[in-house]
Amino acid sequence: MTTYSAVVTTGIYCRPGCGAKPLARNTRTYELAAAAEAAGFRACLRCRPYRVAGPVAADAPELVCRAWQLIIDGVLDEGTEAALARRVGLSPRHLRRLFLRHLGASPDQLARSRRAHFARRLLDDTDLTVLDIAFASGFGSLRQFNRIMREVFRASPTDLRERRHRADRLAADGGLALRLPVLPGYDWDAVRDFLAARAVPGVEAVEGRTYRRTITVDGAPGLLEVSPGDAAGHLLLVAHLPYWEGLIHVVDQVGRLLGTETDHTAGVAALSADPVLGPVVRERPGLAVPGAWSALEVGVRELLGRGRDPEEAARWLKALVEALGTPVPGLPDGLTHAFPPPEALTRARLESLTVDPDGRLPAEDAEAIAALAEGAGTLGYGTSPDALAALPYLDEDLRQVLGLRLGQREAFPLADPSLRAALEELGAPSGGADSWTAGRWRPWRPLAATHLMAYGDRRRKAAFSLSAE
Repeated sequence: MTTYSAVVTTGIYCRPGCGAKPLARNTRTYELAAAAEAAGFRACLRCRPYRVAGPVAADAPELVCRAWQLIIDGVLDEGTEAALARRVGLSPRHLRRLFLRHLGASPDQLARSRRAHFARRLLDDTDLTVLDIAFASGFGSLRQFNRIMREVFRASPTDLRERRHRADRLAADGGLALRLPVLPGYDWDAVRDFLAARAVPGVEAVEGRTYRRTITVDGAPGLLEVSPGDAAGHLLLVAHLPYWEGLIHVVDQVGRLLGTETDHTAGVAALSADPVLGPVVRERPGLAVPGAWSALEVGVRELLGRGRDPEEAARWLKALVEALGTPVPGLPDGLTHAFPPPEALTRARLESLTVDPDGRLPAEDAEAIAALAEGAGTLGYGTSPDALAALPYLDEDLRQVLGLRLGQREAFPLADPSLRAALEELGAPSGGADSWTAGRWRPWRPLAATHLMAYGDRRRKAAFSLSAE
């Protein structure tokens, strides 16, 4: 967990590793930058703590984590703490009490800090105008932007831009380049491999160490590229978008997809000591639990993969994307379309899909995908297990897959082929994996499942290579 040290004699807080050497008796420690700011401290100009990852700990209360995810989604951009409290079923007073106790800042203070820190990174990394940065960061007006930046950083946006270092500005061959902070030890290659094994043809692609995907922003297509940064502690994100308003939410979605929004340090420490899973976790301790760009994508891929080998499933996914997705011409690595919107996935259109020599899509698959698309608006980060369980079009296997990618704490997709292959390799009793895993690895079951799936991916890939020879 990143901790910030605040010095009461100077009113400044710093990230770990800052060269400042204050007396221990004059320092206070905070787990989040927003908590230090809520206590009246401002960011150090030397170590620039807004440039490091500061995710919420994975062991924070579930209600707090659900509310945090809704803040990331932008609930407080125009809404109030009272509206947020209603979304999670609490009173505003109790919600504030939980946030202050576990995070050290109120929901409004956290939202304000996130917007200000994102804007500060844009001021450093890009040449966007101050007005563009205000709206890209989720502020409602230039006046509000100027006021909050002065409150958080004690300087105007123009002054802050003039202070940026010569090496700060990022240049890309087209698009907008941004640094995406990650925790120390984050294993980009492991996360990239996990995503590559589950990539949707035409929508996602991995070339070398770069992950690319198409997206839509209010119906207009865009492209995102993620690759290793030029130094430890961040990835490089290049965004090709139709406009920059609300950019903070696109970047937040990238962070959740890549698993940078949660600190898994405690889970890695616990699972590393497990006699069965320990060797697997220690092999790649920086693997995070990836999220989902959309629950619909994950669910459709899962449904089309059932009862099919990977090559056949990929053919059906590609056919669906090409027939019903939004064309995005001129992209590299076989990227051709954005994933179809929910309204395009009707039963009639799905039943007309054909893939030679497999024929038409079976009616039961079309029905399941259409039902998922119809209810896709209710699925997202912060969806509770009870809410998922109440949806009639989701069976238990699909709920577990979606739960893993939507951040649920008990999710464990036992039906996943890679996970089952890993359990078999690690000695799970044949035919009894359900009961054998039922009580294991709590409260870190999603992290355990991710490591098992990644391990199973590698074993299945090695087995396929041997059979091909």
